[in-house]
This record gives sequence, C-alpha cells and structure tokens, in this order.
Amino acid sequence: MTLVGFGSFERRERCQREGRNSKTNEPLIIPATKVPAFSPGKQFREKVAP
Repeated sequence: MTLVGFGSFERRERCQREGRNSKTNEPLIIPATKVPAFSPGKQFREKVAP
C-alpha cells in the first residue's frame, strides 16, 4: 500500500530462528512469520529530518 507523500507499507517475512525460554533456558524454535514494514517517502523524510 502506498500513500503518496508519506510512504509505503509492505509485508516482509521473518525467517524461522532459534530462541530460548527465559525461565528454563531451554532452546526453542520461533516459527517464520510475516510482519509489516514501513518505507518513508521522500517528502516525509525531508519534513522529519530537514
């Protein structure tokens, strides 16, 4: 989805990775998932950080 003058949103995939249970320190697999990502447009970047 693109908003002219603001930026665009897209869906990106995070790969499966290994994590740890914080209580037991046991390894576990965190499954792959899709997450939203934002890319600011040129006009937005210029107004935020001139």
